[in-house]
Amino acid sequence: MHRIVKKTLQYTGFLFLSLIVLLIAGISYLYFSADMQTPKHEQSMTTDKVIDIDSLHLRHYGDNFLRHSDSGLWELFVKGDAFQRGEAIGQLSSDLLHHQEKVFVDQIREIVPSDSYLKFLRFFIVLFNRNLGENVLEEYRDEIYGISLSCTHEYDFIGTPYERQLNYHSAHDLGHAMQDYMLVGCSSFATWGTQSADSSLLIGRNFDFYVGDAFAENKQVAFYVPEQGYRFASVGWPGMIGVLSGMNETGLTVTINAAKSAVPTGSATPISILTREILQYAATIDEAFAIAKKRETFVSESILIGSAKDGKAAIIEKSPEKTVLFTGKEANRLICTNHYQSEEFSKDERNMENIRTSDSPYRFARLTELINEDLPIDVSKAASILRDHKGLQNTDLGLANEMAINQFIAHHSVIFQPEKRLMWVSTSPWQCGKYVAYDLNKIFKDTIDWQHEIYSSDLTIPEDKFIDTPEFQHLLTYKKLTPLLLKKIRKKEQIEESVLKTHQASNPSLYYVYEVIGDYYEAMQQSKQAIAYWQQALKKSIPKLQEKERIQQKIQKQSKDGKES
Repeated sequence: MHRIVKKTLQYTGFLFLSLIVLLIAGISYLYFSADMQTPKHEQSMTTDKVIDIDSLHLRHYGDNFLRHSDSGLWELFVKGDAFQRGEAIGQLSSDLLHHQEKVFVDQIREIVPSDSYLKFLRFFIVLFNRNLGENVLEEYRDEIYGISLSCTHEYDFIGTPYERQLNYHSAHDLGHAMQDYMLVGCSSFATWGTQSADSSLLIGRNFDFYVGDAFAENKQVAFYVPEQGYRFASVGWPGMIGVLSGMNETGLTVTINAAKSAVPTGSATPISILTREILQYAATIDEAFAIAKKRETFVSESILIGSAKDGKAAIIEKSPEKTVLFTGKEANRLICTNHYQSEEFSKDERNMENIRTSDSPYRFARLTELINEDLPIDVSKAASILRDHKGLQNTDLGLANEMAINQFIAHHSVIFQPEKRLMWVSTSPWQCGKYVAYDLNKIFKDTIDWQHEIYSSDLTIPEDKFIDTPEFQHLLTYKKLTPLLLKKIRKKEQIEESVLKTHQASNPSLYYVYEVIGDYYEAMQQSKQAIAYWQQALKKSIPKLQEKERIQQKIQKQSKDGKES
C-alpha cells in the first residue's frame, strides 16, 4: 500500500511538473514569437533639416510645418506618403514626443512604482498585444515607424521606440476596458434641420480622457495631406496618428465615445486607428459604416459620424461581436454619451448594466434638457452646452463631478460645422478657454501662410465667463489640494486641520471631497470622524452605483471594526 501511494505521488508530481514546463514553454513561445511587424524602412537621406524660426513660433521640415499658436495649441501640417509623414512628424516634434512619453510613463510609475512590476507590465503588454501589428494597416505602421525614429531610447525597457508608439495607440482602448472607462466619459451631440439655427449640421463633443493635467499641456491640431484618401484635420497630442475628433475635406466628421466592454483577452484594431481610416477614406455615413464593419476591435465604442454629403449624423455602435448603425429616435438630433441606444444592443447584458450603474444616462438626459432649452442650436449655444457643469434642472453637483457635461478633465472639446468645413477647438483650461476656429477650405489651399496665425480670429468663441468667478478659483484650489491629500493619506501622514477645511470649502457640493476627508480620518484611526464624512458623501450626487457602494462598504467595515475593538 505504501509503495502504491508513493508511486501515485511520484506520478502526480511528475505530471504537475510537466504541466508547469508546458505552461512556461507556451508562454515563452507566445512572448518570443510576438511580432509587431516592424517596418523595414531606412531613415531618409534627405538633406532637409528642421528650421526653427523661434520669433514666429514656427518649425518647418521640407513642406511640413509645426507652429505654436498664440492660442496655446500646436498646429501640425504634414504631407506625403506614410513614412514621409511619420518622419516629418518625428523631426518636427521630437521634444514634444519626449515630453508626452515622459508624462505618460511618469503617470504609470505613480500607479506602478516598482521597477519589477513595470517589467512584468511590459511582459503582459507584449503577450496581450503580440498580434497588434497585423491589426494595424501597413500605411499606419509605416507612419508610426517614421515617428519612432525621432523618439528617445530612455524607455527602451518598455520596448523599442516603434513598439512603444504602436502600443500607445491602444492605450485609449486598454484604459477604458481595464478601468471601466473611469478615464473616459465623453459627451457629444449633433443637430441639423429644424434643430440647428441655420438648418445645417452642427456637432459638439467633449473628449474626457484624463491621465493627468500634464498630459494635456500640448494639445495638437494636425492637418494631413496624404497621398491617398482625403485631406483631414484631427485633434489629439504629439505622436498620436489615430483620430479622436476630426473632420475631412468632404465634411465628414468622426468623434469617439467609450462604451461598456468586457476585459479584452487579446489585441485587435485600436479604435483610434479604425477612426483614422474612416476619416481618411470615407465621405458618407454608409462608407464609414462599411469600413467599421471590416475591422475587428477589442473594446466597445460609439463612433459619432457627421456627414455634410448626407446632411445628418449617425452613430456606429461597435463591439467586438457586432457593428450596428444607429440613426436616432428623434428627428434632426443625435445625442451620444457612453451607452448604446440601438435596438440590437437593447438586450446586451453589458450595455444594460452600464445604463443601470453608470452616469452615462444622466449626462444623456442633461444634454437633452440643455438642447431643448435653447433650440435652435448655433455655435455659441453649442459651446455653452459643452461648458455646462450643472446637473438636471441646474442642480449643484459640485465641480468636477462625472455626472456633468463639463467635468473639468477634458483633453479637448470640439465643435464642427461640416457643411462649412469649419471646426472650433477649445484652448486651456479644459473647455473654459476660448474656442478657436479653423476653416479647412482655407487651410488646405496651397497658399496658406504658416508664418502667421492660421485660425480664423473673427470666428473665435470667447473664453467662458466662469473663469472670472471665485468659484473657478475654488476649483483650482480643489484640483491642487486633492492629489496632495491622497498622497499623504497613502503614507498615513498627518494633515493640518486648516488644510482639510480649505479642501472642503473649495468644493462643498462634491461627494468626493467628503470621501477623501473620511479616508484621511480612517488612516488616522479616527473612526467616528471617518464615518461622519462618508455619510455626508452619501448625501451628495454620486455618479456611479459602484462608487456609492464603495463608500457604503467603508462605513460598514469601519463600524464593524469599531464594535470589535
